[in-house]
Amino acid sequence: MMITGSVVKVGIADMNIAMNGSSIRTSGLGSCVGVVLYDELIGLAGMVHVMLPYSSLGNDQTLNLAKYADTGIEELIRQLKNRGANLNRLQCKMAGGAQMFQFQSKSDVMRIGPRNAEAVRETLLKYKVPVVAEDIGGNKGRTIEFFTSTRILQVRTVNEGTKEL
Repeated sequence: MMITGSVVKVGIADMNIAMNGSSIRTSGLGSCVGVVLYDELIGLAGMVHVMLPYSSLGNDQTLNLAKYADTGIEELIRQLKNRGANLNRLQCKMAGGAQMFQFQSKSDVMRIGPRNAEAVRETLLKYKVPVVAEDIGGNKGRTIEFFTSTRILQVRTVNEGTKEL
């Protein structure tokens, strides 16, 4: 479902696509990473709200592709290509990957935000999609909105206002 000039919403562990003239938004990005892939030539953008780094970590009965960096980005690329995007023109803007809680242990298990961001970068590298802008890390929640007409990613951070990437 794509409506021009409207806001396309993306939930947690969800993905969606927006056409020229509309924007695409997700909120609740703590350790999650909001990944926007877009083909500026045809004004097409997709967003995936990644919760966890790798699908191999999941024990889901039915795999939610959007939940993981590896499967979510792969599926988003597939959907964009089905709508006419060219893999060689895709670019990425992303935000999130915060370390929401301070833990005494330095265990990797607790570094979900940084691990999500690393997994996103690894998967993008595999498809040779460049990251042209990012707002990653810190310890605050974010809401992001990507505007297909201007290709601006607006990042609203709790208590820090809004910035444009």
